[in-house]
Amino acid sequence: MTRKLHLYWGTVRYLKFSQLTGRLRFKLTRVHPDLRPAPPLAELKEKEAFPAIPWTVWPGGMRFRFLNAEHEVTATADWNRQEWGKLWLYNLHYFDCLRQPALPEQTGKAWIARWIAENPPGVGNGWEPYPLSLRIVNWIKWHLSGHALTAEAQDSLAVQIRYLTKRLERHLLANHYLANAKALVFAGCFFQGPEAADWLTAGCGIYREQLPEQILADGGHFERSPMYHSIILEDLLDLINIGAPLFSEDIVARMLKWLAAMTGPDGKIALLNDAAFGIALPPQTLFDYARKLGFPPQEPSAGSIDLPDTGYTRLSDGPWTLICDSAPVGPDYQPGHAHADTLTFELWHRDFRLLIDSGTGEYIDTPLRREQRGTAGHNTVTVDGKNSSEVWSAHRVAKRARIVERYFDGERLAAAHDGYAPVIHRREWQFQNGKVRVTDQLSGNGRHVIDLFWHLAPECTVVRQGTEFIVTAGDRRFAIRIPEGGILTTETGCLSSEFGLSVKTPTIRWHGDMQLPFKAITEIGELG
Repeated sequence: MTRKLHLYWGTVRYLKFSQLTGRLRFKLTRVHPDLRPAPPLAELKEKEAFPAIPWTVWPGGMRFRFLNAEHEVTATADWNRQEWGKLWLYNLHYFDCLRQPALPEQTGKAWIARWIAENPPGVGNGWEPYPLSLRIVNWIKWHLSGHALTAEAQDSLAVQIRYLTKRLERHLLANHYLANAKALVFAGCFFQGPEAADWLTAGCGIYREQLPEQILADGGHFERSPMYHSIILEDLLDLINIGAPLFSEDIVARMLKWLAAMTGPDGKIALLNDAAFGIALPPQTLFDYARKLGFPPQEPSAGSIDLPDTGYTRLSDGPWTLICDSAPVGPDYQPGHAHADTLTFELWHRDFRLLIDSGTGEYIDTPLRREQRGTAGHNTVTVDGKNSSEVWSAHRVAKRARIVERYFDGERLAAAHDGYAPVIHRREWQFQNGKVRVTDQLSGNGRHVIDLFWHLAPECTVVRQGTEFIVTAGDRRFAIRIPEGGILTTETGCLSSEFGLSVKTPTIRWHGDMQLPFKAITEIGELG
């Protein structure tokens, strides 16, 4: 009980007063659906075609595939079938199937009609604010892309928008609140008349209030997830595409540069905090979309780039690229997508991701979720078997690591955090003689159990030679020289590069009971 109270207080104490009052309103307010007919449509057109999703969610028939799981939706009850999991059901209600390339028009219309018939207003997962927001936008995009919504669908859309206005996620804020705002802006531009004007004003008001806080000066989203950053970037590009009267396009330009810096040489985002492939559009798709809307062409960054406001750094030298995390866990009042991964990094050799983050496989409180949010699931250090930040439940953080030192000189990054206070962990990344050199120092007093983890790509095989490990992946060979003085083991880790996907990976672990202060140097190099 004492432990639970500690975790709850350590989490709640950071919430905004508006979140607490918003949560009370959200729980206590009973919303009665407004079933009036839809307002008239405005003459809205997109400038460029909205990007399609590059994966298949509707394989045919009555089946849908989300999060690497496929189910057949044949009965009304299937829209809310608990055993399929809430996140899978959310995806079903998003209607991303309308974004699938070459989806037959009659198929899209049939599923829209079926959703209306089988999901009465205010009932079930589909009427929760986040899936409601995404579906509103997807239905409008479907119409603007040349697939006219029926009168019945337009009336349903208006009912959904009115319901959303009473269920805005002020208690969550962050990316959910922006998703609500996008739906309101789309709705306000799609329809016309006084009611539509109110929707537009409300949505634009949220953006004008939230964007200066949520998009940091270096262009990164303040939740510090490259996946959610990409989702919000697409949202803003969509708003520009429909001519929404919203914001300076400088915000989008900064977000594009940030994404380029956080894209590896393999063309994919770094898997830091809650992030996985196959949810947000790939970086190159977003870069191409932005270019069509008039933004300068973007490519994944070359060279070393510091992103001091979000706390990420890209280091490059010859064939090596690192993306390093010396960042806060996220905004104090909403760290729900944070991992206890302070001072971790991912490492590429040319286009091969050699050292990996554990990714994100699911959003429910399971051993896998706890492993992937925990410090041992990342390329960093644990002290006395603890997490650097107290991640708990599926999306909670109590005590969190703070960055107490940070230095970047264009070639070398050094940072320290107090997550193990009074022990301080300091790490330095640099290149030396064509190798990657990582120096870990722990300052403090007494003896402590220290563990260093190095998570390798699943393609890798590992052979130990003394304090050196030879890592082979296809025709690539690397040497990882580990510090002496500890117990070395090769263990099995887990990578979820996509939701619902779990792949075993080799992990090198250094373990020691050490007197502080302590220093360890790890070198990673290519073998000829």
